Amino acid sequence: MPPLMAPSGEPRTAAPVLDVVVPVHDEEADLEQCVRRLDAHLATLPFSYRITIAENASTDGTLDVAQRLAAQLPGVTVRVETEPGRGRALNRAWAASDAAVLVYMDVDLSTDLNALLPLVAPLISGHSDLAIGTRLAGSSRVVRGAKREFISRSYNLLLR
Repeated sequence: MPPLMAPSGEPRTAAPVLDVVVPVHDEEADLEQCVRRLDAHLATLPFSYRITIAENASTDGTLDVAQRLAAQLPGVTVRVETEPGRGRALNRAWAASDAAVLVYMDVDLSTDLNALLPLVAPLISGHSDLAIGTRLAGSSRVVRGAKREFISRSYNLLLR
């Protein structure tokens, strides 16, 4: 598998501490705003990072937006998957990553970005091997519309 490339076209020389993989499929409308927001947040953290956009067989202009972001933002790379499937995209992106800590995040950034550092800090320090965040924990505070809340809760109920 070819190495991840910096926007200059040169191979990246140092592995980042954190690789945030964002799988996307037909997210042309939201991708740029969300990745720029994520990049700005990660830039405030005290360790190196990469945002890997795992483009997942989109049929709209998602790939063009992703490639433009990678050219403009030094911490952003793009992986292209020709077969659809979020799990497949995550698996392949994580398998190819050289980062010490791997993170999955939805493109809509529905989780508060301020929750990221407390989640990954024990991983980075070596005190934990795995961390899982959930919006379904009793102590979680989720702000979303009534329609989305109903759909999410109904879906989770069906899965049980």
